[in-house]
Amino acid sequence: MNQTSNKNKIWIDLDNSPHVLFFSPLIKEFEKRGHEVFVTARDYAQVIKLADLFELKYKKVGRHYGKNKWAKALGLFIRALQLIPYVLKFKPQLGMSHGSRAQVICAKILGIKTVLVFDYEFAKGLPIFKPTYGLVPEVIYDRVNKRNKIVLTYPGIKEYVYIGDFKPDHNEIKELGLTPDNLIVTVRPPASVAHYHHEKSDELFDSVMNLLGSVEGVKVIILPRIKEQGEQIKQKWNKEFANGSFIIPDKVFNGLNLIWFSDLALSGGGTMIREAAALDVPAYSFFGGKTGAVDEYLEKSGKLTILRSIYDVKDKLKLQKRSKDNFSNYKQKETLNCVVDTVEKILYEENPSVDKALNTIL
Repeated sequence: MNQTSNKNKIWIDLDNSPHVLFFSPLIKEFEKRGHEVFVTARDYAQVIKLADLFELKYKKVGRHYGKNKWAKALGLFIRALQLIPYVLKFKPQLGMSHGSRAQVICAKILGIKTVLVFDYEFAKGLPIFKPTYGLVPEVIYDRVNKRNKIVLTYPGIKEYVYIGDFKPDHNEIKELGLTPDNLIVTVRPPASVAHYHHEKSDELFDSVMNLLGSVEGVKVIILPRIKEQGEQIKQKWNKEFANGSFIIPDKVFNGLNLIWFSDLALSGGGTMIREAAALDVPAYSFFGGKTGAVDEYLEKSGKLTILRSIYDVKDKLKLQKRSKDNFSNYKQKETLNCVVDTVEKILYEENPSVDKALNTIL
């Protein structure tokens, strides 16, 4: 979009680890189109380390307050208040995040429009503080609650936004001491501190880990969501860590790279399993909660296998090597461009022609 306007300041809030990969190419595209971008980042999981890995400029604001729902609620409002002075200084016309409730609260207080990107229709929103716009994959539009917000869509899945820039790097795999002879499995444990966590995910995770630990020649790269989770996993499967079949990297890697060099990937739901599906790596989900429309779409297309019971773990999980010689650089930019175009239409919505364009999307 080639319009000129003083409304070109965008505030992006990185609330969780996957958001760094999602917003990194978006930030570049926004800046390429002449917009000024201000980034805030919560000190949670691997957000800060990934932001550094991707060389993003950001302001670290706030932290995680644990699993207790009351502490989380208090922490949410504390962080929203902590964001206020930085946002006031930047004076953005629009706030954008992938599910940051703190941003929505802060922006509501300051009267700033927000775009809340999300791809799981069962995620819980806030009862009072609502984003101005929702931005979702087309496949979940019919299931989204559109009350008190305008919902726009983009094609494909959010992972298509950033796999276009991905190039495999063999050095990272060498750092982990892995060889071509290994059958490599990347595992992301359940989101144990998330509001959507389900106990069934833990049961399935245990079953998956016990199976993987019993197969000779398998190397399992485990990517804990938080440090405490990693410590618990090391205690529970100490024998497998001692003999080197289970590995938790001691530094942050590009998750796409680990997935690409894996023979299969498993996760308790969320972004990583969709990244594997997007890269055509055999993907298995052991998320025990409600299956979202995106995962149903991937399952029907044959890109994702959902393990719904411990019997599925035994019957459906295929431990076999795959060829890694067929990598093709993903040049498809439709999803990324659609997201950026939609945000620009929101920024310039006072223009009648853009109003008309917005209406055709709704």
